[in-house]
Amino acid sequence: MDSKSSPVEMFFFPYVGGGHQIPMVDIARIFAAHGAKSTIITSPKHARSFQQSINRNQQSGLPITIKTLHLPDDIEIPDTDMSATPRTDTSMLQEPLKSLLLDSRPDCIVHDMFHHWSADVINSMNIPRIVFNGNCCFSRCVLENVRKYKPHEKVSCDYEPFVVPGLPDKIELTSSQLPVCARQQEAGSVHKMFAKPEEKSFGIVVNSFYDLEPAYVEYFKQDLGNDKAWFVGPVSLCNSNIEDKAERGHKTSIDEGKILSFLDSKETNSVLYISFGSLARLAPEQLLEIAYGLEASNHSFIWVVGKIFQSPGTRKENGIEENWLPSGFEERMRESKRGLIIRGWAPQLLILEHAAVGGFMTHCGWNSTLESVSAGVPMVTWPITAEQFSNEKLISDVLKIGVKVGSVNWVSWSTEPSAAVGRDKVEVAVKRLMGTGEEAAEMRRRAGELGEKAKNAVEEGGSSFIDAEALLQELKSVSRI
Repeated sequence: MDSKSSPVEMFFFPYVGGGHQIPMVDIARIFAAHGAKSTIITSPKHARSFQQSINRNQQSGLPITIKTLHLPDDIEIPDTDMSATPRTDTSMLQEPLKSLLLDSRPDCIVHDMFHHWSADVINSMNIPRIVFNGNCCFSRCVLENVRKYKPHEKVSCDYEPFVVPGLPDKIELTSSQLPVCARQQEAGSVHKMFAKPEEKSFGIVVNSFYDLEPAYVEYFKQDLGNDKAWFVGPVSLCNSNIEDKAERGHKTSIDEGKILSFLDSKETNSVLYISFGSLARLAPEQLLEIAYGLEASNHSFIWVVGKIFQSPGTRKENGIEENWLPSGFEERMRESKRGLIIRGWAPQLLILEHAAVGGFMTHCGWNSTLESVSAGVPMVTWPITAEQFSNEKLISDVLKIGVKVGSVNWVSWSTEPSAAVGRDKVEVAVKRLMGTGEEAAEMRRRAGELGEKAKNAVEEGGSSFIDAEALLQELKSVSRI
């Protein structure tokens, strides 16, 4: 085939943590749907979590494959259960990636920023390199302007609000809500964290869509100089069948039929969904506060109880974590049919898209935020770490589709968590979001409108559809030179 008829060949090199791996796999599937020959590069163990969905894509005729990088028998990447943090070392993949790129010459490779070593390796191969960082424009603009103007250095304490200068909206934060590296300005570490992978790159691919944050897309491109950025989200919307939704990331820890049966028995917008993502480890005492607050709110819920922080010496019986919920709580919720508790992985897309779900208590990770937006579901915001406090400002202050629970302290992955939010705050936030008043109705209306815009963005003729096509056309023009 000549160059005009040959499809663009794209490699995708996702990170090993679920919050970054899952959306990049979806991005690979999106570009395959646009006609690109997509290849996902990963280790054999990490391929297991999305092999079935790729098999289904292949059976439907999409040009997508998985290529595994084999490691010596005595070397393993840790955290194959989706819980890898940004500090997980993946450098053992460096030599296998080099070998692959020496044998293959794709038109580009999309790589995750958390493979910190990968930019230099790809640059040395003279292959067009596109960066994926997992964030939205808003949070990038906020943190860049904090780095640039240092407004947090002008306040008297960590809890005194300051306005982030230069942004399209008035955005207030406190020093306590900033990442530690941003507070300390360690050798420009914020700038390095976000900007270094993009230096000498072909551009950036972003899991967002124009109508969600138009002012910040323009600011990101024009004021921050990221003119070569393509917005292709919400990428989760490429999961159109029940199997893909149920198995996205991991197979659900309980039968999805039980979940759907619970939801089918509830009225529209009456159920609160609670999940803090694949990484957050909550203190046992915090679980108690959540449980008491939920029970007092008197609203139905599905609660995904994720990782529980285990301090040194915590006793386990038969390898099973102690039940940190209040005595009799699960029994009361089961008997009243008011609550469903899931331990382990949950089919989040299936849950959020159900008509009975009227709210989402979330840690404000970008994937969860965008999935909630796509489903038209407003949020109770409970940020913990990373850029989540910035995402909270977008949800609650700019889009006005969220209620803040009152979390004010940024916590690193390695820090022992505490019960930072009491049961009273949980109860109040849930009642505000799930109530029948004018404020809750207005948030649901706004969320519903954004959900429609999200779906329109990825359909033919939508902004994200057009951006994906534009990137492919640019790659074609480069490959012909």
